[in-house]
Amino acid sequence: MGSTFGEYFKVTTYGESHGLSVGVIVDGCPPGMQLTEAHIQPQLTRRRPGQSAITTPRDEKDRVEIQSGTENGITLGTPIGLRIMNENQRPKDYGNSTMDMYPRPGHADLTYLLKYGVKASSGGGRSSARETIGRVAAGCIAEKYLEDAFGVEIVAFTSSIGNEYLFPPTPTYPTASTNPEFLSLIDTISRTDVDNHLPVRCPDAEVSKRMEALVAKYRDAQDSIGGTVTCVIRHCPVGLGEPCFDKLEASLAHAMLSIPATKAFEIGSGFGGCQVPGSIHNDAFIKAPPIPPGPNGEAKAKNKPRLTTKTNNSGGIQGGISNGAHIYFTVGFKSPSTIGQPQQTATYGEEDGVLEAKGRHDPCVVPRAIPIVEAMAALVIQDALLAQLARQAARAALPQLKMTLAPRETELGRNPGEGEVNGS
Repeated sequence: MGSTFGEYFKVTTYGESHGLSVGVIVDGCPPGMQLTEAHIQPQLTRRRPGQSAITTPRDEKDRVEIQSGTENGITLGTPIGLRIMNENQRPKDYGNSTMDMYPRPGHADLTYLLKYGVKASSGGGRSSARETIGRVAAGCIAEKYLEDAFGVEIVAFTSSIGNEYLFPPTPTYPTASTNPEFLSLIDTISRTDVDNHLPVRCPDAEVSKRMEALVAKYRDAQDSIGGTVTCVIRHCPVGLGEPCFDKLEASLAHAMLSIPATKAFEIGSGFGGCQVPGSIHNDAFIKAPPIPPGPNGEAKAKNKPRLTTKTNNSGGIQGGISNGAHIYFTVGFKSPSTIGQPQQTATYGEEDGVLEAKGRHDPCVVPRAIPIVEAMAALVIQDALLAQLARQAARAALPQLKMTLAPRETELGRNPGEGEVNGS
C-alpha cells in the first residue's frame, strides 16, 4: 500500500535509499512496443546524483536492467520489471551516535517511526528521493508509448530557485500565463534546450548563472534552498480526465505532490489567475490552426481538435478534461531537510540537543527533479489515456453512434435529434 500508482498503467516502486537495489514493476504496458534499456537510461542519467558541484556527490551510475516483460526488445504486455543497483550506498554515514539519536528536522524520520513503529536506519529509506528512480524508469515506458502513438511531448525546466525567477511576476504580467515570452517558450522548448543550461536547467543563461551562484552560496554555508519546476505537455490527446474526483489536473496534482520535497502545485494561471477578472481570464474558442509537421514531415499530433483556445489560462484542461491545448503547471520544492549546520532540536528520547547531520545531500533538489516531474506527468497522461481508449473502444462497438450534444427538453417534449455536430 502506498507504493503503487495508477489504475490502467500500474506502477509499483520498491527499495530503500541504502539498500541493495531500487526498482519498479510496470503492469499494463501495451504489447508490441519497442523497449530496451537504451530508451530508459537517458532520463535516469539526467536524474542521477553527482552531476555537478551543486548536487550531492554520491557516485551512482543508476544503470537500469530490464528483468521481465520484454523479448528481443519488444514489450509482451506482461509486467515489466526494472532493477537499478545501489552501487555507492554508505549506510555508515548515518550510523553514528548523533544521527541515531535525532529525527532530522523537516525530514520523515519521526513520522515513519510513529506510523510503522520501525524505520530504515539510514538515508530516509522509502522517504528518500532515491525512491524516485523507479518512477523515472516507469515514466520512460509511458512516455515512449505516448510519443510513438500520439506524438506527445513532455518538457520540464527550472523556473525559480530561491528568489531568482525565470519569469518574475510584474504588474503587466502578474502570472506567467499572461507573459508572451513564457507562452512562446513552452511552445518550442526541448530537453536539449534545458540541458544546454546545466547544472541548473533554467533555459536562460543569465538567470541560470544567478541561480547556480545562489545554490553554491547555500551549499558553502552548509544550508539548502528550494525552488520551482515548470512542465509543459504538448499534443496531449483530448478528452483525458475523469469527472468529478479524478479530474486531470487533480491527478497531476496528486502525482506531483507525491514527489519527495514537494510543497506546492499550480496549473495554468495558478494563483495569479485569482487576481484577474473573468472577462480577461476566460479562454475564448477559435478554429485550431494546423500543427507544423515534425523534422521528417510526420504529423506531431494524431488527434488534433477542430477548436482551440485563443488564450490558455486554463492550462489545457477545462472541466477536468484535456482540451488539446498545451498543459502546463508548476511544482514547488522545499529546501532539502538534511543540512550540515548545527540545529537546535530534540532527540527521540525527548531531550533538547544539537544535531549536525552527516551524509551526502543536495543543497537544492530542483535541477535533478526535472526528469522526475516529466516522468510523473507521463504516468498520469498514460493512465488517463488508457482509460479513454477503453471508453472509446466500448463506444465504437455501438452501431451508428455519432458525437452529439445532449438532447434538449422543449415545450413539445424531448427532441433527440437536435444539436448533432460532426466529430469522431
